[in-house]
Amino acid sequence: MKIHIMGASCAGSTTLGMAMARQLSYPYFDTDKYFWQPSEIPFTSRYSFEDRNKMLKDDLLLSNNWILGGSIINWGDEWLTAFDCVVFLYLPQPIRMERLKARELDRYGNIIFTDATRNRLYKEFVEWATGYDDNTTNGRNLQAHQNWLNKLNCPVIEITSDTTVQQRLDVILNNLQRK
Repeated sequence: MKIHIMGASCAGSTTLGMAMARQLSYPYFDTDKYFWQPSEIPFTSRYSFEDRNKMLKDDLLLSNNWILGGSIINWGDEWLTAFDCVVFLYLPQPIRMERLKARELDRYGNIIFTDATRNRLYKEFVEWATGYDDNTTNGRNLQAHQNWLNKLNCPVIEITSDTTVQQRLDVILNNLQRK
C-alpha cells in the first residue's frame, strides 16, 4: 500500500502520517526532507527538481508499503499514478494558522521575533500560509491541491474537519478496508 497524505501547512499531514506509519508498521517519508536542503536557517535552501525526485524515488523503492506526507503537486505528472490512496486534509484557516504560529514558536523560540532575518522569514511564511485558502499563494494553495486531486487515478479520502489523529486514522483505515 502506497499512501500519500497531503494538505496545507499545519493541516496535520505529518502528525497523521507518522501515527499511521506506526500503526501499520510502514516507513514514513516527509516531502520537506526532499524539498529543503539542510541549512543554518532551516527551510531556506531548496534541492533541484531533479535531485528531490531522484532522492524520493530511491527511498520509496526500498519498501513495497509506505506513507508519504506533504505536497508534491508540482513535482511532475509521474506522481499522479504513484499511489494506491491519497488522503487530503483540510482545516479551517483560523485553526490552521493558530497551529502554524504555535509550531514555529515551539520549533525556533523567540528568535523568530528577535532576529531581523528570522522575523522577516517568519512573517513571509505566515503570509504565504495564510494565502492557501483564498488561492493568493503561488504554487501550493487550495485550488492547486483540488486540481491535482482531480487528476489522480486512485481513491482520495478527504477529511475536512478538526478531528483527533485517532479519528482521522479510523476514517482512513475504514475506507481502505472497503476497497
